[in-house]
Amino acid sequence: MEVKLDMAKLRGTKTCPILFMFLFLNFFITCHGDDQLELLLSFKSSISDPFHFLSNWNSTTTFCKWNGITCNNSSHVSVIELSSKNISGNISSLIFHLPYVETINLSSNQLSGEIPHDLFSSSSFSLRYLNLSNNNFTGPIPSGSIPRLESLDLSNNMLSGEIPEEIGSFSGLKFLDLGGNVLVGRIPISLWNITSLQFLTLSSNQLVGTIPNQLGQLKNLKWIYLGYNNLSGAIPKEIGDLVLLNHLDLVYNNLTGEIPSSLGNLINLRYLFLYQNKLTGSIPESIFGMKKLVSLDLSDNYFSGEIPELIIQLQNLEILHLFSNNFSGKIPNALSSLPHLQVLQLWSNKFSGQIPSNLGKKNNLTVLDLSTNFLTGKLPETLCDSGRLFKLILFSNSLEGEIPKGLSTCKSLRRVRLQNNHLSGELSSDFTKLPLVYFLDISGNDLSGEIGDQKWDMPSLEMLNLARNRFVGDLPVSFGSDKLENLDLSENEFSGTIPRSFGSLSELMQLKLGKNKLSGEIPEELSSCKMLVSLDLSHNQIIGQIPPILSEMPVLSQLDLSENQLSGEIPQNLGTVESLVQVNISHNHLHGSLPFTGAFIAINASAVVGNDLCGGDDMRGLPPCKRWKNHPVWWFIVGCLFVALVVVAVAAFVIISLVRRRNNLKLKRVENENGCWEIQFFNSKFAKSLTDDEIITSATKEENLISRANNNKGMVSTYQGRSMVNDMLFVVKKITDVNTILSTTSFWSDVLELGKLRHPNIVQLAGICRSEKSALMFYEYIDGKNLSQVLPSLSWERRRRIAVGIAKALRFLHCDCSPPFVVGDMSPEKVIIDRKDEPRLRLCLPGLECTDPKSFFSSAYVAPEIKETKETTEKGDIYGYGLVLIELLTGKSPADAEFGVHESMVEWARYCYSDCHLDTWVDPIIRGHASINQNQIVEIMNLALHCTAGDPTARPCASDVTKTLESGFRICSWVSSLKFSSS
Repeated sequence: MEVKLDMAKLRGTKTCPILFMFLFLNFFITCHGDDQLELLLSFKSSISDPFHFLSNWNSTTTFCKWNGITCNNSSHVSVIELSSKNISGNISSLIFHLPYVETINLSSNQLSGEIPHDLFSSSSFSLRYLNLSNNNFTGPIPSGSIPRLESLDLSNNMLSGEIPEEIGSFSGLKFLDLGGNVLVGRIPISLWNITSLQFLTLSSNQLVGTIPNQLGQLKNLKWIYLGYNNLSGAIPKEIGDLVLLNHLDLVYNNLTGEIPSSLGNLINLRYLFLYQNKLTGSIPESIFGMKKLVSLDLSDNYFSGEIPELIIQLQNLEILHLFSNNFSGKIPNALSSLPHLQVLQLWSNKFSGQIPSNLGKKNNLTVLDLSTNFLTGKLPETLCDSGRLFKLILFSNSLEGEIPKGLSTCKSLRRVRLQNNHLSGELSSDFTKLPLVYFLDISGNDLSGEIGDQKWDMPSLEMLNLARNRFVGDLPVSFGSDKLENLDLSENEFSGTIPRSFGSLSELMQLKLGKNKLSGEIPEELSSCKMLVSLDLSHNQIIGQIPPILSEMPVLSQLDLSENQLSGEIPQNLGTVESLVQVNISHNHLHGSLPFTGAFIAINASAVVGNDLCGGDDMRGLPPCKRWKNHPVWWFIVGCLFVALVVVAVAAFVIISLVRRRNNLKLKRVENENGCWEIQFFNSKFAKSLTDDEIITSATKEENLISRANNNKGMVSTYQGRSMVNDMLFVVKKITDVNTILSTTSFWSDVLELGKLRHPNIVQLAGICRSEKSALMFYEYIDGKNLSQVLPSLSWERRRRIAVGIAKALRFLHCDCSPPFVVGDMSPEKVIIDRKDEPRLRLCLPGLECTDPKSFFSSAYVAPEIKETKETTEKGDIYGYGLVLIELLTGKSPADAEFGVHESMVEWARYCYSDCHLDTWVDPIIRGHASINQNQIVEIMNLALHCTAGDPTARPCASDVTKTLESGFRICSWVSSLKFSSS
């Protein structure tokens, strides 16, 4: 009995510890579970969750079943996945204290504030992957380290300061991305302690200094991206020791010197990007030993020398960009033997000789741009043998011979620019039947023959330029396209009449037929071209009268009928449409008086000379007309007076109306208590609606003041006025002179030019009023807000419409006005969006009416070269427009803190375009559309980067910008991987 009892005691002594251990373990798990619950709920309470993704984060449900939470087998939180959930707010370090968490992903949200300073010093030792990218975090990168962390992504925030030296203590890191911030200083030497590192991105910051030679110690590196910084010095030769490297990107820095030959050791390299630096010398031969190379971009540097035939070794090469350098010699024949070559862009170099005869035969060409070189010889037959070539740009060379049959049957072509060469021969019947070509420019060559008898079947055609050739015969009756917007057939030897069928071109905006041998009358059908802005029929042999129906064309702005044989009187209502601002009817056989319309009020004498016209003044150089009562028509009117009293009354009313309109638009002088004033209206509607007192006195009362600004040339006050006649609103800018600028002839001639402008996307200057010390400029009132104010609420379709409208305004100012009108500061504040979502560009006289010169030349929207030369240009406007496009796409502006200096937004955009997924840079408001129509978004960003090119000559003209936007963005989707060429 005692023995049994002892055995029971013995068994009891063993059972108690086991039971105790079980109870303790259960207590431990429960306690830790409570801790995890508290930490997670604390995190939830600190953030905003507008989409309610965290709605089931509450104590009624076990946290392992919460959205975004994954637990391990022990019911410990191991993964927190909350990327792209639109959460916002400041985060504390508590969530990083979860003891067993391995992955925390809070990327692509709206989190802000500083990253907790103790993040790396008190976080869980189990943490392996940490992603806080694409948020709005500010402040410095925290100090400290997490030794077992393998992946750290802090990219695309607004982090500042220097990269801490402690970064080298992350000994287990394989992936490090600090790109897209505003980090400064040098690359820390301690970085080279992370020998396990495979992926390194420090791009798009403001790092300075040289690239450390110690980079060569990181033998496991597969990806290096240090682009878009201010790094200087030479490329370290030690990079050649990184034999596992797959991607090397050092773009947009200030690197100098030559490419080290040691880079040829990178036998696994597939992508080498060194563009936009200051590198010199020739390409080392060792580079051509990197046989896995897929994309090589050395553009926008100062490289020189020839391209060796050794390039034949790059059999996997798909993209070759060497444009904007000083390369010379012949284009190597070896390029013809690269089977995967798709994109070849060598424009703006000094290449000479012939294009390789077999280029395209064995390639897979889609884009070929060899423009602006010194190439000679004939175009190869094989360029389109791949059947995929859609972009062919060869302009501004000395190419000769006929357009080869291989191109004439290239059904994949979309954009063709062969202008300014010496091409000759006739156009084949196949060349006029290319189904996808929307842009065709073969002007400035020696092409000849008749094209009127050929069948043109180009249903996609929007722009056709055949100018400055030797084509003869009749004009084509049709081009097989109802999309044609720009047709230039000028400076040829066309004869016959203008086809009446041109009137069916409903989208036509510009028609140039000048300097030919056309005869017959102007067809009235042209008036059906309701979109026509510019019509040039000058220097022909056209007869008959000017069709009165031309007066009804709603947006016609330029009309040139000079140097013809037109006769009869000018239609008296020509110019009643306010858009018509430039007319030239010189050197015809016209007689009678000039119309009493806006287009003829201030017409230059050179535009009416060589006729038998009257009714002018000193400025127009025409004699006064005889009194109308001495005209034989007077006797006819008298004879019919008693039988056609009503007709006479109507005629009298019309004449009085015209006289009043002319008088309304004449310069008149008035006096009041404020002195003597001269008033000039440019718009008859305003002339009839506004009294002198409303302009000079009532509108400029203090209670009507909108804004006031002072610069070194005058005080500019803006008021809102209201007509007592019809309640019409208008805007008055009062300029008080301090430096006698108002007395200069050039200033008032500029104002007169501004008053002539008529375009649906431009705010109209309705009139001016001046005295000795001040001037009033009154504009139409636009009910709307500026682009900056409405941008956050705009859908993609509205943004696209606005982009096109602004581009049309620029095209009108740059291409249709003579001389061209330069905007100067193309900022969103200058664009008013009206109630119909139409953009209206506010124009003003730089340095006086808009802003003072100091502010003007410091604006982010003023191109870099203009800040140096202090001279505004059309290409400067294109630069500013490119920035506006970037804003429409990204929702950001140059003033945003993460861009630092004002030019950095362009650099940031180039970085995003080259190396980031679209979702990381497109405005979240339009992200839904972007996911469906990525090609459109990417193509517009491509256009924006072209517009903001550092070299002004590389920027497109306003006409090309408009055509690209309106073309429907039909380029293949993969073109987004390309950088812009000179096309």
